[in-house]
Amino acid sequence: MRPGGVLLEAEGLVRRYGMRRGVFGRTVDVRAVDGVSLRLERGRTLGLVGESGCGKSTTGRLVLGMETPDGGSVSFDGRPMPSPGTSAWRVLRARMQMVFQDPLGALDRRLPIAAQVVEPLDIHGIGDRASRAARVEDLLRAVGLRPDQGARYPHELSGGQRQRAVLARALATDPALLVCDEPISALDVSIQAQVMNLLVDLQEQFGTAMLFVSHDLRAVRQVSHRVAVMYLGRIVEEGEPDGVLRDPAHPYSRALVSAIPHPGRGGQRIVLQGDPPNPADRPTGCAFHPRCPVATGLCAQEAPALKPRADGRLVACHVAHGEAVAGTGLPRREAA
Repeated sequence: MRPGGVLLEAEGLVRRYGMRRGVFGRTVDVRAVDGVSLRLERGRTLGLVGESGCGKSTTGRLVLGMETPDGGSVSFDGRPMPSPGTSAWRVLRARMQMVFQDPLGALDRRLPIAAQVVEPLDIHGIGDRASRAARVEDLLRAVGLRPDQGARYPHELSGGQRQRAVLARALATDPALLVCDEPISALDVSIQAQVMNLLVDLQEQFGTAMLFVSHDLRAVRQVSHRVAVMYLGRIVEEGEPDGVLRDPAHPYSRALVSAIPHPGRGGQRIVLQGDPPNPADRPTGCAFHPRCPVATGLCAQEAPALKPRADGRLVACHVAHGEAVAGTGLPRREAA
């Protein structure tokens, strides 16, 4: 296990994309990521959850340097992230790897598994031919595959076996960080549990930090030491899984948690009204206020900052911080 300490730190990340309004319309900026800040310690897992299109996958690519942010900064192991495509960035990529959503799409169907697992070692010049072959066998065993399965092609493996092969390749260079982008969503439910258990075991064995991007709150709870909830490009709540998922503070987090099937749990599912706002035409104030059941006039006027509460959780909500009275248009200081 690697020693503790901050491994990855992102401050105020912004990523914009141009979108054309209609065939002949003007191009407008869409903020896929809008001021996201994250900290990840060595050997720990941060779960990043939210609806599709909220910007969580883009955040994962930004922290790896696969995309250049339009604002903000990323530091890895105490040093600024090199510019993508530079020699310094390519060297650093040996310590940062990504696990993609679709294992079949992530693997080359023309090459056997062993040839793909050894490829990162070849690229980064790690070891000689004999040590690389031994490393591949060790990695296949570590992820629950037999060494002889390294001779098979991706189409000859099951979905769960392919994802194990993807993990073996990601771990080949002994990275300090894995960014897992929806790593179980393409798998059957029975296989999902196996892969989740494998991720936990591999982290204990190798001490690898993980940014786990998912919309599956149950999976995030199983692997994460901290959870960050994202909405329309911003973090709205962050804290330990037990706090965020058992007693969510932000109204959006409460709606997400209420949708988790849980036999015997009281309460009803919170059904949000309307669709997420258009990122190219963000609402004023809090972006969630048009769908929020407790929104106030202050919420429509002023965007809440992500601030710590007494329990140490970070929440971006005027009502949760007592700055406004739910169901009124008055700030707390002016309420009767």
